[in-house]
Amino acid sequence: MASIEIDGVKVEAELGSMIIEAADSAGIKIPRFCYHKRLSVAANCRMCLVDVGNLPKPVPACATPVSDGMTVNTHSKRALDAQKSVMEFLLINHPLDCPICDQGGECELQDVAMGYGNDVSRFNEGKRIVEDKDIGPLITTDMTRCIHCTRCVRFGTEIAGIREMGETGRGEHMRIGTYIEKSIDSEVSGNIIDLCPVGALTAKPSRYKARSWEMEQRSSIAPHDCLGSNIFVHSRRSEVIRVVPRENDDINESWISDRDRFSYAALNSDNRMLRPMVRENGKLVESDWPTALNVVLDGINKVTAANGEKSLGAIASPSATTEELFLLQKLIRGLGSDNIDTRLRRLDFSQDAQDALYPSIGCQVTDLEHMQATLLVGSNLRKEQPIAAVHLRKSTFEGKVMAINSIDCDYNFRTSPKIVTDTILDDVMAVAKAMAGQSDSGSSEAQQFTVEVSAEHEQIAKNLVAAENGIILLGQYAYNHPDYSQIAAVCQLMASMSKVKFGCFSDGANSAGAHLVGAIPYRDAKQELRNGQSIGEMLDGGVKAMFVQGLEPGEDISAEAKTAMANMDIVIALTPFADSELCEYAHVVLPIAGFTETSGTLINTSGEWQTFNAAVSAKGEARPAWKVYRVLGNIFDVEGFNYNSSNEVLEELKNS
Repeated sequence: MASIEIDGVKVEAELGSMIIEAADSAGIKIPRFCYHKRLSVAANCRMCLVDVGNLPKPVPACATPVSDGMTVNTHSKRALDAQKSVMEFLLINHPLDCPICDQGGECELQDVAMGYGNDVSRFNEGKRIVEDKDIGPLITTDMTRCIHCTRCVRFGTEIAGIREMGETGRGEHMRIGTYIEKSIDSEVSGNIIDLCPVGALTAKPSRYKARSWEMEQRSSIAPHDCLGSNIFVHSRRSEVIRVVPRENDDINESWISDRDRFSYAALNSDNRMLRPMVRENGKLVESDWPTALNVVLDGINKVTAANGEKSLGAIASPSATTEELFLLQKLIRGLGSDNIDTRLRRLDFSQDAQDALYPSIGCQVTDLEHMQATLLVGSNLRKEQPIAAVHLRKSTFEGKVMAINSIDCDYNFRTSPKIVTDTILDDVMAVAKAMAGQSDSGSSEAQQFTVEVSAEHEQIAKNLVAAENGIILLGQYAYNHPDYSQIAAVCQLMASMSKVKFGCFSDGANSAGAHLVGAIPYRDAKQELRNGQSIGEMLDGGVKAMFVQGLEPGEDISAEAKTAMANMDIVIALTPFADSELCEYAHVVLPIAGFTETSGTLINTSGEWQTFNAAVSAKGEARPAWKVYRVLGNIFDVEGFNYNSSNEVLEELKNS
């Protein structure tokens, strides 16, 4: 540690850390534009110039390491003169767009100019004008405003792993843009909007919608993958205007994926389900809640009276909240059935009883950054879990990432060896067999595998055996593979022959929660074994009445699922959207709130429980799904459905 003094304040800082980091830790503000704590140091804006000891001139705080006994002045005359001069240079070519700029009110250049800028410019020449480029449907460019901080360029190179933005030219002729005339298509491209300190890069879907001071900010959790990225929802007059990242060092750091950032647009679409609908004379017509709920009651009672309680089933999205899934399984089991499932694309259910308590990667997602060896099995990680791919990419600087896949995935990090195969099971068995020959704790079972071992298999095995810290990760191709149980068993065997962990990235945002609360056919909320039908068995004619929440069976399951639903006696769909497919065969459609309109809890793949509240009110007559299940429980006379809030549901399931 080094003891330094900044503006008369004693500060302890790590040797090798930069002055700006030490100042931030002590709450001492130093102006900056190019510096960002999660990016490399560029030191090209020079706004952070400070006065250090006996040095002959100001130095950039972002690029000057601390040393013991150092004295730093951020507000000396020399430092302030330097900072004001830099500010004057930056404003020379900056347009006076503040009244129409989306960044107005939260612009770093505005804020710093208030403290370090002059009220009158000495520059009398014509300002620089830069032609804007269309870089896709998500990001608007106004590059005349660009101050060349290069944050967007460094983000693509260092974090996203895709060099989509770059700089050409020098000085006043420097331009920031795509290397060729193309759109940006990275899964995390929207983060350059947050990184841009000015209004050069702004969100296209929310352009000119609202000023920052007009919007309300609410904390929430992203519902699109099993990491549970933390987000802020910004709204105005009960309309979601935009979504931005909420910093969480253990999950998403300062980033979110584009689907987390821009999917809110669907909540404001014309396709929202605003009123209950019931089928009359073969057509769905708008109704009211009492009528629709009575149709549900009569329909379910008729089916169960004629075919028994086991003819009732439910399937729900694995992104539904923990409270919703808990109440759904409580309702179904209260009506005498165990037929409930959230594993929409799963094909292999042979080892259900031996499955882990919930699908997990077995560590914090940030731990992926430090793995010496990682084997991806059946995973297109960049598409499935974009933020996990960002974390794993960091491990490739010193560690090794290997892959066994059924398709040639375009990763944003180096993979070697990379095996593309139609027989994933045979290839993981070959790696296990190779490990058995290399490891001191080799498995006799693996040695008996009758598969050919190639040089690539040997290399993967060598890397896994040598790793002091590694992991084998199953992705969604493996999770939904017909041989999933065997693939998982062999991968667990491989982990037992080395020091690596075993984990799985599951579907949806809340597969872990679904398993823990019993929204699966073979185990209930008390972790007692049950004997319900899996989703495949239900769709093969096992049930006559079905609750469907938050999904489109033809898209989210299979075309066969759509046919199976059409042949059921009654289908009750709970959905935020008026999906044309559901409307073909659903007998009752109940409008439920979207993810920003409800409260609840999501449990991520590391086992973290993250609770959030509604950011805006539900549209039309839509209601949060947990409230719908509460009312259904009451009208069916199922015991224990007297809840006044989702927090009461959460407390009950925690104690169950």
